Amino acid sequence: MKVAGFTFIRNAVKNDYPVVEAITSILPLCDEFVIALGNSEDETAQLIESIGSPKIRVVNTVWDDSKREGGAVFAEQTDIAFNNISPDADWAFYIQGDECVHEKYHATIKKEMEDNLADARIEGLLFKYQHFYGSYDYYSHSRRWYRREIRIVRNNKHIHAYRDAQGFRWDERKINVKLIDAYIYHYGWVKQPKVIENKLRNFSRFYHDDAWVAANIPETYEFDYSNADKLIPFTGTHPAVMQKRIAALNWKLDPAKIKMKMDTRRRLLQAVEMLTGWRIGEYKNYKIVK
Repeated sequence: MKVAGFTFIRNAVKNDYPVVEAITSILPLCDEFVIALGNSEDETAQLIESIGSPKIRVVNTVWDDSKREGGAVFAEQTDIAFNNISPDADWAFYIQGDECVHEKYHATIKKEMEDNLADARIEGLLFKYQHFYGSYDYYSHSRRWYRREIRIVRNNKHIHAYRDAQGFRWDERKINVKLIDAYIYHYGWVKQPKVIENKLRNFSRFYHDDAWVAANIPETYEFDYSNADKLIPFTGTHPAVMQKRIAALNWKLDPAKIKMKMDTRRRLLQAVEMLTGWRIGEYKNYKIVK
């Protein structure tokens, strides 16, 4: 069994992405790792080079900044990386620049890839998600973010990134997947307010025009963490690759000072989910078959 990892990245330093941690968190499971490295205005290239792994292969790309509808450029860059993995790879393991896999899940993930390799029904493996928010000490329970998503797919070129590369499709249909007992830790919202504000402006430019960004995220905009819905204390451990970054954190989040913005409908839906585990109307970009 051969496994190829893949990702895309641009301006990781400027936007404070833990991309080195993301890559190295799954590198032990990969025989090779392909990175679509976008035209950056910072030291992202040197950051990737510092990993120093012979498994890594970089494909230099230039982003089309005119593509501002639905984050399409993210899917385009994901597909570039995916299409450059070796033809003899069996599985392709995708990780985004602000995601990590805890090493405690490595054995489970490897076994699932081995056990399902010969089962043609399984076209991908579905991971659970934990979205950390504001601090490494809390994660958000919110309908605003997906609970599950595909991160391992067959090395089949019928597969492509879907919409803004949150997940994948086989041509135009949903991928048949197995839900596995492993989590992706998402750290994209663990930042100080000013850093998040800058990230939101930069990120939004891949969805909206400059006028929208100026009107909705002006220089006077202040991020207040109020869209988390519910913050839950995290009692587990973070991946070993994240420990240095966590130790360097020089600020604390106080949930008691955050006034969540939730209307009555959202409160009711959240209550149902907390009691039953059923997320009413959940968007599922996959089909669980096993």
